[in-house]
Amino acid sequence: MASTFHPVLAFAFVLALMFVGALLRQRFKILQRNLVPASLVGGVIGFFLVSSGLGLGYQSADFTPIAFHAFTLSFMSLVLTSRNNGDGSKTLAMGGLWMSVIWVISLTLQAIVGLTLIRIYNQTTSDESLSDYLGMIVTHGFTQGPGQAIALGNLWENSYDISLATDFGLIYASLGFVAAYLVGVPVARWAMERELHASQAALDDDFETGFFSSQQPSSGQQITHPATIDSLAFHLGLLGVAYLLTHGYLSLAQLVVIGTPIENIFSYNLFFFHGLMICVVIRRCLDHFGMGTLVDDETQKRITGSAVDVMVTATLVSVNFGLLMQFWAPILWVTVGVTIVTAALCLGAGYRLKRFGMERGLTSFGCCCGSTGTGILLLRILDPQLSSPVAKELAFFNIAIVFP
Repeated sequence: MASTFHPVLAFAFVLALMFVGALLRQRFKILQRNLVPASLVGGVIGFFLVSSGLGLGYQSADFTPIAFHAFTLSFMSLVLTSRNNGDGSKTLAMGGLWMSVIWVISLTLQAIVGLTLIRIYNQTTSDESLSDYLGMIVTHGFTQGPGQAIALGNLWENSYDISLATDFGLIYASLGFVAAYLVGVPVARWAMERELHASQAALDDDFETGFFSSQQPSSGQQITHPATIDSLAFHLGLLGVAYLLTHGYLSLAQLVVIGTPIENIFSYNLFFFHGLMICVVIRRCLDHFGMGTLVDDETQKRITGSAVDVMVTATLVSVNFGLLMQFWAPILWVTVGVTIVTAALCLGAGYRLKRFGMERGLTSFGCCCGSTGTGILLLRILDPQLSSPVAKELAFFNIAIVFP
């Protein structure tokens, strides 16, 4: 049985880092003032532990699968949550379309900026060892996230002989998370101090410490009798059904599309997208047959939030420290330039909106600096309960961006 502990302990290591990060957030004022999420604190600690050989014998690559599957589960869980707000499907679709347009612009703009900055770096330093495309892959790390950075990095290495593409993509994705918080958190705090957000969330002591002191809100309603099955286990079981259906659907689809121009769309690298569509169908079926009450929205939101936290922590721990130190100058040069351009695009466009402009702008910035999970994490600062339509707009957003 000893051999079975390796992946389980890797997951436990990530959870322990999140726990420590939450305690540090509660204790240290500097973390409270800057609203640093516990998942980010834990991820940074884990990065240094693994890089220094103190990570229980684990390597950075051991945590990449955890980040990938946590990202997938976060969006499948989000779609299973009902639409309990007053905005109709048309409003949600338009909001999702707005974020999709910003995302496509960012995808192109970041590639151009990254390519240009690497060329400038190579010409300035007379270093021709770095491919110009190692600047362009920043858009897959930032705008598309770690999963796509790994997948496309492998493709570039194997098909186009662009060495280090996978490692550069994963480093960009991890630094994208850091950039999102270094820019996004101060912007969120500034917006809350001036009440530019739509929710009732306020910067009180509970918000800053990260723990409720007196009035502790409920995290959900029990749907099932505990003598039959725990309510949380029931909700996790629903996600398990969706995961299995997605796997079966992809397995069958690959037999049909293999060798065709669209076979890459049915790759397991896009499991989150197909899982999202499966969950849309499941949710529609539950509502149609009067079974929607079997899903408690608050419980589902807690599952979504937990998956996002795991994804952020695991992604930061998976960074290759040796490569980062070797190429820190061009990586930092590209990261700073792309962050500035992305912030100007997303926050500037959001500022022009009449409703939920701050929420949409900040969420789009997070989505374009690591993954959609990063967008959710920034949104949770302005909208801790994910009660605004922006959270549901992300579902439409994730479907639309597959067909840019």
